[in-house]
Amino acid sequence: MNVDKLIDDVIRREGGYSNHPADRGGPTNWGITEQVARAYGFLADMKTLPRSAAVNIYKTRYWTGPKFDQVAALCPAIGDELFDTGINMGVAAAGRFLQRALNVLNRGAVDYPDVPVDGNVGPVTLAALKGFIAKRGAAGGEVLRKVLDGLQCGRYVEIAEENPSQESFVYGWIANRVGQP
Repeated sequence: MNVDKLIDDVIRREGGYSNHPADRGGPTNWGITEQVARAYGFLADMKTLPRSAAVNIYKTRYWTGPKFDQVAALCPAIGDELFDTGINMGVAAAGRFLQRALNVLNRGAVDYPDVPVDGNVGPVTLAALKGFIAKRGAAGGEVLRKVLDGLQCGRYVEIAEENPSQESFVYGWIANRVGQP
């Protein structure tokens, strides 16, 4: 799947402008929070955020910036998964999920060395992913994706347990995020 299709799918799921009182992201348009839009120079009312600006943010902040494009070049399903998780939970959380999963799937560092769980997908994490794919092949990519989905789902439960106001979002997060795109 290419990044433009991924972005179209996210925008379709996210919809247009929203400002739910319990949403910690505050005013959001096209799935882009006000804080993120401001970081990318958009200073107007969030209701007027152009779709093209949202697309640019998705590409730079959530695809090329965290190197999820490089992950996708090795294993498209994993790159796609990290992209979507990064949008909803932050790219560092998505990176940590990948690193944690790779560390527990390497059979005690027999298949490839453990990687630091720092959320930054760099050469060490990419090398571990290459090692995983070399050992497990395409079927391994599906297992890795299941682990990522499990970590994501578990985090949603933790968020709601830590802050019950977030319970109103859990069903939608799981229905629309886990197992996507």
